[in-house]
Amino acid sequence: MQPPGADGIMSDRAAPGGVGGGTRAAGGAAVSVRGIEKSYGAVAVLRGVDLDVEAGHVVALLGSNGAGKTTLVRILATLLRADAGTASVLGWDVARDPAEVRRVMSLTGQFAAVDEVLTGRENLLLVARLRHEREPAAVADALLARFALTEAGGRRAGSYSGGMRRRLDIAMGLIGDPRVIFLDEPTTGLDPQSRIEVWDTIVALARGGVTVLLTTQMLEEAERLADRIAILHRGTIIQQGTLAELRQLLPAARVEVVEKQPSLEDVFLALVGDDGADDEGAGADSSGKAA
Repeated sequence: MQPPGADGIMSDRAAPGGVGGGTRAAGGAAVSVRGIEKSYGAVAVLRGVDLDVEAGHVVALLGSNGAGKTTLVRILATLLRADAGTASVLGWDVARDPAEVRRVMSLTGQFAAVDEVLTGRENLLLVARLRHEREPAAVADALLARFALTEAGGRRAGSYSGGMRRRLDIAMGLIGDPRVIFLDEPTTGLDPQSRIEVWDTIVALARGGVTVLLTTQMLEEAERLADRIAILHRGTIIQQGTLAELRQLLPAARVEVVEKQPSLEDVFLALVGDDGADDEGAGADSSGKAA
């Protein structure tokens, strides 16, 4: 079963009641958005958004609060219907084929959606069983190892640091082998070390061929992670391109000799180093709660 209008992209997940449609062709837009509009009453949130995310790339949707980033992601994840326009994920139309879209993508929201009463491994087992994985235990153990959480897997998720909870959240989203991942402000509320931890995770996902669309307000996050950056302002994308292309929109830089002072983040990371960044036991007191 091939999605209509896929432009050579075929679903690599099995269609209901049949065999898979084959492997997705290399290249092409994994996510395509054309003329998407969305209003809440008299308030227009999205005003005709056009966006393409190439397969295997990381695209950052950059914008301030209220720009419409989360609304667009919710439409792409089939959680919200657009008022006008079309959008597709791996060739599946988000309005006509929502079930198929959900089979090939994963959404990680602004806050980690983990059950803090369960252990990390139990969280993964729960999702694997809901996804009808044939070997949920093997899936859980493989993801714990992949995200450097094996030693912490037997601890309650409520005792994890912010970075560990976010890594577990992303790992849960990878069950079912989605080829497209939407990350809605993935480092919101994280300290500098945890933020870098999550950034490393996103880089690893991209290197593994996963297509990533992430929303962010952080300029540094977009610079460090994205192959392409789309700037969403007042409900429309006002500019998009690579970082180099966006820089060319401004006048040529003048060469000046200035004394660069270290930022507070530079000082903080220089003082603490990597201690705690991958320490799965860091931040937990004797009761198992985060410090």
